[in-house]
Amino acid sequence: MSRLDRRQLLASGSLAAGGLLLPRFAIGQADTRPVISIAVQQIATSANLETVRERSNVGERVQTPIFENLIARNLQGKLEPVPGLAESWRRIDERTVELSLRKGVKFHNGDEMNADDVVFTFGPERMFGSGANTPSSKTLFTTVMTRDSVEGKTLPPEVVGIAKRIWPSLEKVEAVDRYTVRFVNRVPDVTLEGRLAGPASEIISRRGFMEAKNWIEWSRKPVATGPYKVREFRPDESLVLDAHDDYWGGRPPIKTLRFVVVPEVSSRINGLLTGEYQFICDVPPDQVTTIEQNPKFEVQGGLVTNHRITVFDKNHKQLVDPRVRQAITHAIDRQAIVDSLWAGRTRVPPGLQWEFYDKMFIEGWTVPAFDPAKARELLRAANYKGDPIPFRVLNNYYTNQVATAQILVEMWKAVGLNVQIETKENWTQIMERSNTRAVRDWSNSAPFNDPVSSIVAQHGPNGQQQQIGEYANAEVNTLSEFLETSTDRPARRKAFRRMLEICEREDPAYTVLHQNAVFTAKPKSIKWKAAPAFAMDFRAGNFEA
Repeated sequence: MSRLDRRQLLASGSLAAGGLLLPRFAIGQADTRPVISIAVQQIATSANLETVRERSNVGERVQTPIFENLIARNLQGKLEPVPGLAESWRRIDERTVELSLRKGVKFHNGDEMNADDVVFTFGPERMFGSGANTPSSKTLFTTVMTRDSVEGKTLPPEVVGIAKRIWPSLEKVEAVDRYTVRFVNRVPDVTLEGRLAGPASEIISRRGFMEAKNWIEWSRKPVATGPYKVREFRPDESLVLDAHDDYWGGRPPIKTLRFVVVPEVSSRINGLLTGEYQFICDVPPDQVTTIEQNPKFEVQGGLVTNHRITVFDKNHKQLVDPRVRQAITHAIDRQAIVDSLWAGRTRVPPGLQWEFYDKMFIEGWTVPAFDPAKARELLRAANYKGDPIPFRVLNNYYTNQVATAQILVEMWKAVGLNVQIETKENWTQIMERSNTRAVRDWSNSAPFNDPVSSIVAQHGPNGQQQQIGEYANAEVNTLSEFLETSTDRPARRKAFRRMLEICEREDPAYTVLHQNAVFTAKPKSIKWKAAPAFAMDFRAGNFEA
């Protein structure tokens, strides 16, 4: 029995003083793999695990052990694309990608994954609903029931909205044979491979979905192919995952993963030091040194492909004039936030982009300069009279969120902006359309290496900001469509630069604060490497206790 096993059994009372009272599984199976507890600030934002609904930073962390894509990201590298549930893929033309599936991949229910499951994953029953302009689902081996014939399977509107945001022009997914599938887009798209490796493209079990009594039951106990399967999910409390021993990538090294919601930073740290938790997430930068003063522990992590941003509702009466939004962007001393709240462990990035965009990266681009004099001049020109501007914020969903909001309010006050924090309990309240929606906190990720994955996906015509009625710009929408359909890479790069000019300077949709960084603490005795993402990787080869 490992030290971790023994400590956990002692904590649960299964090892009594003066004698051994081993649980039945230990006697019969001799499974020496540990049970690992991970303390997190939050498990999911929507009380479910369905990847086409729960699209969040915290959701990615717990979804990674459960779900997998056809094309994977190298979590132990630089997130470059690598074979996942597909062994290989090839471009047939500008609209079509063909993938060869791995043979012998088992779902959590024991079924072998085949092309039917892939077709169903991207079909109307699971993603797009039964309305018009949805991908056709061609299957060769089974008869797929229509969504409307399955009682209780009506998709939440958020699912359809996210699906259409991720796959705005998907025409059809075809099963060529049992282990070959083709994705056909309605328009040319150089990002198809990136979309397949990105969010909401994880493969699920057709039978698992159909056998669920209703969508909520499915969303809280989904059946996929990852190394761990759901045993129990209690929203806002805990998520328990058991090893999927038929996993195609090798026997998982952990018997049970247990994610526990512990909102208070101090409680997470104390639980780590006492052995109650083996990992704690969302460690604030100012606590890294505190933890590492104990030689038995270490903190891993760093920059991830996510930027913290402040978002504007341009329809709010105080923000209709773009000069007020411009003033807000110029009043922010971003480097001061990085230095004071992040101890220099993150950075002010060059706008809403990342270097891994490669040739699409805009060299020389910067966030709006910290220029209080210019901010005041813009406010005078806009005839801003100091009327209140609401600022919706969650209570530390993001690391240092409240502290950042308080600093921003003081910076804005210094140039004459009367911004007032309104603390909200959840994202529904943050997004709610009303006369108090003006400025809000958010973040923007790049799931794959093209601007379509970030600026278009979140701020373009199918992005959430436009879907909820916060922002619209005709030229941005035209450029978004061009980026999604053009195969002329130099012209696409020029279009992306123009989108940055509009969204960050001329008619601001948002302003970037800093790149996000994620820190995870654990005992040094556990051999594990953090990924450059919110995802946590507990596959064979990345965990040893």
